Amino acid sequence: MPRVSWKSATWLACCFACFLLGQARPLTAPFDEPPGWAREAIWYQIFVERFRNGDSTNDPRPVYMRGAYPGYVPANWKVTPWHQDWYEQEDWARAEAEHFHKLAAARRFGGDLQGVLHKLDYLEDLGITAIYFNPLNDSPSLHKYDARHYRHIDRTFGPDPAGDTAIIDAEDPVDPATWRWTAADRLFLKLIREVHRRGMRLIMDYSWNHTGITFWAWEDLIKNQAKSRFRDWYDIISFDDPKTLEDEFHFEGWLGVKTLPELKKVNVVGKRKGYAFEGDLHPEVKAHVFNVTRRWLDPNGDGDPGDGVDGFRLDVATHVPLGFWRDYRKFVRGINDETLLLGEAWWTKWPDQLMDPRPFLQGDIFDSVMHYQWYKPARRLFAQANGGLKPSGFVAEMNRVYAGYSQSLSQNLMNLVASHDSPRFGTSFQNKHKYKFRMGARKKTDLHLGPPDTAVVREMRMMLLHQFTYTGAPHIWSGDELGMWGADDPDCRKPVIWDDIKHRPQVFTPDGQRHEPFPVKPDTELRSYYKTLIALRKKRRELVVGGLEFVVANDSDMTLAYRRELAGRETIVAFNFSGQVKTVSLTANDRLKSRVLLESSPGSMAGFRQNKRTTEIKLNPYSAVALGDE
Repeated sequence: MPRVSWKSATWLACCFACFLLGQARPLTAPFDEPPGWAREAIWYQIFVERFRNGDSTNDPRPVYMRGAYPGYVPANWKVTPWHQDWYEQEDWARAEAEHFHKLAAARRFGGDLQGVLHKLDYLEDLGITAIYFNPLNDSPSLHKYDARHYRHIDRTFGPDPAGDTAIIDAEDPVDPATWRWTAADRLFLKLIREVHRRGMRLIMDYSWNHTGITFWAWEDLIKNQAKSRFRDWYDIISFDDPKTLEDEFHFEGWLGVKTLPELKKVNVVGKRKGYAFEGDLHPEVKAHVFNVTRRWLDPNGDGDPGDGVDGFRLDVATHVPLGFWRDYRKFVRGINDETLLLGEAWWTKWPDQLMDPRPFLQGDIFDSVMHYQWYKPARRLFAQANGGLKPSGFVAEMNRVYAGYSQSLSQNLMNLVASHDSPRFGTSFQNKHKYKFRMGARKKTDLHLGPPDTAVVREMRMMLLHQFTYTGAPHIWSGDELGMWGADDPDCRKPVIWDDIKHRPQVFTPDGQRHEPFPVKPDTELRSYYKTLIALRKKRRELVVGGLEFVVANDSDMTLAYRRELAGRETIVAFNFSGQVKTVSLTANDRLKSRVLLESSPGSMAGFRQNKRTTEIKLNPYSAVALGDE
C-alpha cells in the first residue's frame, strides 16, 4: 500500500474518527514520527494482579473467575497470601492432587489499582518516567488477555466488584451511549491523573486478536450459533447443526487455544505464520475496538486527551492484519498526535528465529516494539549464553538489528531484559540455555531456580550498564530491580517482594520436594544500582539522543567499547568479558576526561591513562565502566 501524504493521512484519520465516534482532533505532528516523549522513557512494566494488594476488600472471588484456565475453581479455594513460598501448594491445591503449574493458574494474590497508587511515589523515586500496564480490561483470568469486556477495567482491580458487575450488566456492549464508568474505571482515571501529575506517562495493553470465552459477543454466539447477530465477529469454521446429536461447532483459537477465540479477519492476503500479512478486522469488530480505544484516549470526550492514556502496547500484533493497524494508527493520532503504539513482534519460528519487525515500523503502523531482537544477541555476549558470542559478532548483530532504522525510531525501541512472558532477568542469565527454550520449571530438574550466583550478578550488572547507555528506551519488568528470580511463565509472575512484607523463604521445588531455604527479600543494593543507572541516563543527554559508535571490539581480549556523543559531549562505555585484567585502548580524544561516571561493580576500573595519542582504560575481570567529560 503506498504511503499517503501527511495531509491525506490527517484527512483520513479525522474522517474515520468522526464517522465512528464524533469530532476528532486534527493531526499536528508528522504522521510517521514516533512521539518525542517515548525516546526519553524509562519504562516500568506492571502486572497488576502481582504488583501490590492495596485493598483486600476487593480480592477476587470464584464467581469472577468463571471461564479462566484451568476451567474450574477448586473447592475451598482462597486468595493466596502475598508472602507465600512460591512452590508451596495451598491446602486447596494439594487436595486437587494436580501438578503445581496447572493449579498455579488458579491462584490469585489480590493485586489491584489501589496497590499501584500506593507505589507511585516508589516509582517516581526510582526514576521511572513511563508505565506499561499488562491488560487491565475486565477478565476472569489472572493475566487479563482473555477479555470479558474491553470497555471496562477489571472489576477486582477496583473498590466495588459487585457494584461494577451491576453497572456492566445493565449496558448495551455495542452502544457506547449506554456505557457508564464503574468504580474500577474511575479509580483508573484517578491513577491516570496521579501518573500525569508526577510527569510520567502510561500505556495500556490490549489484544485485538482474540477475546476470552466469557466475552459478551462470544457468549451470545455460543447460545444462538448461526442465528447470533455476532456470528461474523469470530473466525468460525462451522456452526452446530441442531438436527444432529453431534456438536459440529468449530472455530479458530489463538495458537489453537480454545479459550481464546480469534476475532474475524477479512480481505486477508498472504497470511503466513510468523510474518506480517495484509487484511483487516471485521467492520463491526473494528468499530467496537475503535470505540473502546477512544474511551481511554479521551475519557471525558472534550477533545483534550490530557485526561487519557498515552498509548497502547498491542499484544500478538503480528496476528492482526496490517490494514487494520494502518487505520488504527490514523484513528489514534486523530485523537492524540502523541499517542504511542508499541507492538509485540516476537517469533517467526520459535525458538530459533525472531521476527523482523520492520513491516510494522515504516511510519504508518507502530512507533516501537518490545525489542527482543536487541536482547537475544546481547544475552549471548553478556551472559555468554547459548554458545556465547564474541564482541565483533555482537557488533555485527547490532548493525543487522538496527539496519535501516531512523535515529528517532532506534532511540525509542523498548529494550527489555525480561517480561511477563519470559524468565526473570537473573534466571535468564543464570541458566545459559537457548533464549526462552526449555526455561519453564515444570519437569526441568536441571534449571537453577534460586537467586543468581555472584558471577552471574557481575554479568547482570554489566548488562544493565549496557541497557541504560545504549540506543533505545530501557525497560524494567517490575521486581527485577529488587532482585527477583523465576523461570518462564508462570514463575516470572510471582508477587513483587516488597520490603514491608516478610516473605517466607523459598524451600519447595516445583514437584513438592524441599531444599535448603533461600531467603526471599528485596535486593536493596541492586535497586540502588538501577536508580543510579536511571539518574545517569537522565543526566547524560547523549545516552538518550546521541549518536553511537563502536570503538573497540577485541575478540582475543574479549573487550568492547562504544562512544555516545552529542553536541561535543561524550560518554565512553567499556566492557571486559574476560577473566583477566584487560586494557581497552582508544584513540585519544581531547574531550574525554578521566571522570568515572559509573562502574558496573565497585573497583571495576583498575587504571586509566591518557596521552596525546591514546587513552587506556584498565578493567578488572568481568567488569565495565562509563567514563565521560564534564
